[in-house]
Amino acid sequence: MTVGITGLGTYVPPDTITGAEIAAISGIPEEVVVEKMGVTEKHVCPRDGDHATDMAEQAAREALADADVDPTAVDLLLYHGSEFKDHVVWSAAAAIAEALGAENAYATESYTLCAGAPIALRQAAAQLTVEETDTALLVSASREEDLVDYEDEDASFMFNFGSGASAFVVEADPGDRARATVHESAAETDGSFADDVVMPAGGSKRPPSEATVREGLHALQVPDPDGMKERLGPVSLPAFRSVADEALSRSGFERTDLDFVALTHMKRSFHDLVLEELGLDPERDGYYLDEYGHVQSVDQALAVEEGLADGRLADGDLVCFLAAGTGYTWAATVLRWHG
Repeated sequence: MTVGITGLGTYVPPDTITGAEIAAISGIPEEVVVEKMGVTEKHVCPRDGDHATDMAEQAAREALADADVDPTAVDLLLYHGSEFKDHVVWSAAAAIAEALGAENAYATESYTLCAGAPIALRQAAAQLTVEETDTALLVSASREEDLVDYEDEDASFMFNFGSGASAFVVEADPGDRARATVHESAAETDGSFADDVVMPAGGSKRPPSEATVREGLHALQVPDPDGMKERLGPVSLPAFRSVADEALSRSGFERTDLDFVALTHMKRSFHDLVLEELGLDPERDGYYLDEYGHVQSVDQALAVEEGLADGRLADGDLVCFLAAGTGYTWAATVLRWHG
């Protein structure tokens, strides 16, 4: 059995904030925000609209139309987006299924933060292979930009967080309808980073209260930014190489077979280094999302769409979805692109 992507959709809210505006708010030089952090601009949500389910529904409708699949034909709807969504302790997946009219799908959620796209594809492909399930809809959305305090310099590595959504229709044995064939995956986690990025209040350890709001504890924080950087630096590049190589090997390929990498948005220099380590040209074999910033597990879909529009991704190319999420988990999934 083969598993393929038959539909792709994305959505970004119309409002934006520029790197220059972030620099003005944060006090960080504009050159650092734009060139080092890699944010010329990014999309942001209005306070009273474009909630996670709103954006995911928009992307899902586009993906279903691209695949020419009716919502009633979906067997599985998997939300792999942000845990920061319309409500807490609540199923965004069920709400999205209801909004779409996917009445025959069961809805579930998977969280690997920014490493979510490769892992969601891995989960869906495995399930389509072993169960009497034909069609899955993978949806993701993020507006974690809401949780970033631009006056907190310790959290500056999150100043690139942007908003948007993505969706993939994934089908068993899609034949010539496949836009991409899904191959194998790999992932690894270093749990020593589990507490390095956290919103301190809102959970059971520190329930929300007037005091937690007053103290600004409902924004994402990095308790030890220097320590995190010192510990992450030596392990991140080897982990990216490791999961990419393992996914390629399991798929029967090598680095030299790769044509395009859809990589999580990160500082520009490290993005280029990762691609170069894999033997690729960052200017041709990937797409740097400096007009979007980092949109959690939506990044891979945005990179594919922009790569296609820019002529960097072509029929027959071997593609790797390569991602990392705080926690820290690194993940990769290999695909053959068909058009």
